[in-house]
Amino acid sequence: MNNEEKVLVNVTPTETRVAWVENGVLQEVWIERANKRGLVGNIYIGKVDRVLPGMQAAFVDIGLERTAFLHVSDICRRAITKPAEEECDDIAKFLHAGQRVLVQVVKDPISSKGARLTMHVTLPSRLLVFMPDEAMIGVSQKIEDVEERDRLRDLIKSLPETKEVPGGFIVRTVAEGSDFHELQADLRYLQRLWLSVQEKAKQANKPTLVYEDLPLYLQILRDIPIEKIENIRVDSTETYKKMLAFSENFVMDLSEQLSLYTGERPIFDLYSIEDEIQQALQKRVNLKSGGYLIIDQTEAMTTIDVNTGGFVGHKNLEETIYRTNLEATQAIARQLRLRNLGGIIILDLIDMEGREHKASVYAALQKALQRDRVKTSMTEISSLGLVEMTRKRTRESLEHVLCEPCPVCQGRGSVKTPETIAFEVFREITRMAKSFDADYYRVIASESVVSYILDEASNSVVELESFLNKSIRFQAESGYFIEQFDVVIS
Repeated sequence: MNNEEKVLVNVTPTETRVAWVENGVLQEVWIERANKRGLVGNIYIGKVDRVLPGMQAAFVDIGLERTAFLHVSDICRRAITKPAEEECDDIAKFLHAGQRVLVQVVKDPISSKGARLTMHVTLPSRLLVFMPDEAMIGVSQKIEDVEERDRLRDLIKSLPETKEVPGGFIVRTVAEGSDFHELQADLRYLQRLWLSVQEKAKQANKPTLVYEDLPLYLQILRDIPIEKIENIRVDSTETYKKMLAFSENFVMDLSEQLSLYTGERPIFDLYSIEDEIQQALQKRVNLKSGGYLIIDQTEAMTTIDVNTGGFVGHKNLEETIYRTNLEATQAIARQLRLRNLGGIIILDLIDMEGREHKASVYAALQKALQRDRVKTSMTEISSLGLVEMTRKRTRESLEHVLCEPCPVCQGRGSVKTPETIAFEVFREITRMAKSFDADYYRVIASESVVSYILDEASNSVVELESFLNKSIRFQAESGYFIEQFDVVIS
């Protein structure tokens, strides 16, 4: 196999981590914690909390801490199947407060936003996706062979079960080459599952979960492209048995690739995955040439800045810039997958003069993004060297899963200088002097701030004491971070 791809599954009682490795290099990582399992794919019976005509949306209580968001476009039928008279411009035609609805999560809650919902429920299996509210039979566009597409479509139509339970199907990419019996087994499984969901929904008398998607270690077996995987190693005996049983029942092609890892070294040490994860939390990504990327992730968007750094090239400046941008396209595509960056992404490439170079870099970026299983779209390189991208966001980024805002800088990425804090201390003392009568003031602050005040700002302290006719004492506290201080009156 020219392009060796492996999946490593690390399991502990509180956390499951899955790493996708290509040619010894980590490409993607998924993390699922027992107390924070993802919600995407889960189906709920919900109750409409509020309908907002101005936003053409509704907030739905599905039993979670925050109400979930449902837009009118995820309520009415899709444009390709809806009757001409059915319009999607008035949510009041579809929902009212207090109404019970069957909904599915399409985006996990992210930061302060609740989950995103749809009423177009889908149930995936290994080979098929079942759509209860549709009547179409589609085939994945990634199956390019026309004859194979027609063969699979005809097979689905010929199954007796297709006519027994209403609904449509999409044949997934991994179904290429599947026979009648494999497709039939998948279809029967999905129909039984849907009947079970309907029964639970009928019995629910409050907002509640009626279908939970598979745990991470089984999702991987269901969703990964079989033909690419050389080996799947699992470091937990119990999880290995569950994966093997699931594979034998639903994903028989993967049974031989599954193996139990019993080595002494932690499984994620095999390809320096722990180090790669730590590096993926850093802003700077070094390129082999000496150039580097700076990745800034904010609430609104992510920016990726390309720099030549120490790369001086061998010919001229334009060639150096071109080579750096070309190398950066591969690194950018990998970082998007590895960090699971989503939403609006701005790429700030180094400005290139030649049209041929721009076209070549853009083509290289398009090709690199083809390996991404998450949908992306992007504009061409602008005159300023910018590329605007969007990447579908269905779950938290790696940084949001593993990190929280810094308590010192409150997520700003910078802290005030000791000089700035010193001046804030002086202003606070002056403000307190107008309201309280004190014998003296005691300032408790970080060591760096107190050191600055007693050294560089000592003249300012003398002037302030003279102005207030009060003494000011300073106490360094090692437990205080740089922006923290207290002024105590005595």
